[in-house]
Amino acid sequence: MHMWPICLHDKTSIESFLRKNAELHIYSIGDLDDFFWPYTTWYGLPAGNSFEAIALLYAGQELPTLLALSDRPGVMAGLLRSIMPLLPQRFYAHLSPGLEGVFRETHSLDCHGAHYKMALRRPPGLDNPPCCDIVRLGSSNLDDLRRLYQDSYPGNWFEPRMLETNQYFGIRIRGRLVSAAGVHVYSEMYRVAALGNIATHPAYRRRGYGRVVTAQLCRSLMEKVDHIGLNVKADNEAAVCCYQKVGFEVNASYGEFVIERKL
Repeated sequence: MHMWPICLHDKTSIESFLRKNAELHIYSIGDLDDFFWPYTTWYGLPAGNSFEAIALLYAGQELPTLLALSDRPGVMAGLLRSIMPLLPQRFYAHLSPGLEGVFRETHSLDCHGAHYKMALRRPPGLDNPPCCDIVRLGSSNLDDLRRLYQDSYPGNWFEPRMLETNQYFGIRIRGRLVSAAGVHVYSEMYRVAALGNIATHPAYRRRGYGRVVTAQLCRSLMEKVDHIGLNVKADNEAAVCCYQKVGFEVNASYGEFVIERKL
């Protein structure tokens, strides 16, 4: 018997499904937190007392983002086809490989490249570079962070309210913020964190600062959460290598797209 998709509102049942592959769904699990929940819409394909697939539409930024990640792409494709009329005219999407084909006839796709999901599998090392100051950053450092991102990572998506998590770290040299690492998703309640906003000023690269500040962030997060992950472009070899040195391993591939319905 064919099951039609439903809009989900029960956090417990959503979490139970996502926990089956927590490393793949770190972002979605974190979005169950009250900090993010008001911006979420969840769709599920029922299967008995559970689900065959769950997709999340997150509206907490200017362009809504669809998270459709699954180790059963055929099932997820069915869910996407059924909810297609409910999706916005234009949205960003994280899709497991091949799922972009669901949209090709009815939508235009702007591919933003293949990406990896990486998960922290080993505790980060304890080495810190000499002649620099690693500091925890908060809301009072907003201007310094914005200046760093403007100089080093202008396309970076940065949500200032994430500074409230107290999980941002930076390296200062002679008072100047030259490297920083923070979180895109953080939930002590659901014990997950996704790293983001990691950048080093071009004049200070190739010195290991990015690795060191990321490791410091991970050590802090490990006191509060069980799963730490991040997303990175597959062709960014320097970043992938940096994260591997910290203790991350690739656990899934996916694609990022801007998708817009054809008129």
